[in-house]
Amino acid sequence: MSPPSIVVLISGSGSNLQALMDNQSSDYKIIHVISNKKAAYGLERAAKASIPTSVHNIVPYKKKHPEDAAAARADFDRELAEKIKELNPDLVVCAGWMHILSSECLRPLREADIPLINLHPALPGAFDGAHAIDRAYDAFQKGEISRTGCMIHWVIEEVDRGEPLLIKEIEMKEEESLEDLENRIHSVEHVAIVEGTKLALRKKA
Repeated sequence: MSPPSIVVLISGSGSNLQALMDNQSSDYKIIHVISNKKAAYGLERAAKASIPTSVHNIVPYKKKHPEDAAAARADFDRELAEKIKELNPDLVVCAGWMHILSSECLRPLREADIPLINLHPALPGAFDGAHAIDRAYDAFQKGEISRTGCMIHWVIEEVDRGEPLLIKEIEMKEEESLEDLENRIHSVEHVAIVEGTKLALRKKA
């Protein structure tokens, strides 16, 4: 019996994609990688591993709707959902995917029983959205928090507010630079994304 299939969405270097690639086993197989940035290094990582890739960039949709950003985004999301449905994976993993998915994408995938999970570098309810690590670091410097972390959560329309599947806490350290904190969080992410993917597939099964 073939392992469950996953599609991975990326926007950048793909270090979390690499963690998923390195840990493929009977638990899952990556069947496709989609990037919204054609220069994303993660595409090269996938190609080296003979994993099919494609680019789904918003620029053509903005050209199609030059005066209507909402319409461009809706078309982008709708066609992304169609592309994913054609691939028909058991799960979609957002691994550094820097585009907020609207109901135009999420609704048809829900109807097709294709769930999505996301990796977010913060604890539930803390620092939703972009620049979460920077914001946590600033809050620690002000004495507002003593720990941060990362989580894997189900993707819903509300940004980073889906039910958490897996939470990893990280104690903040005095005298630590932002770069050092980022490196510590990224190393934890690489473990969390693999564990979270396996957990999501078990829950779906």
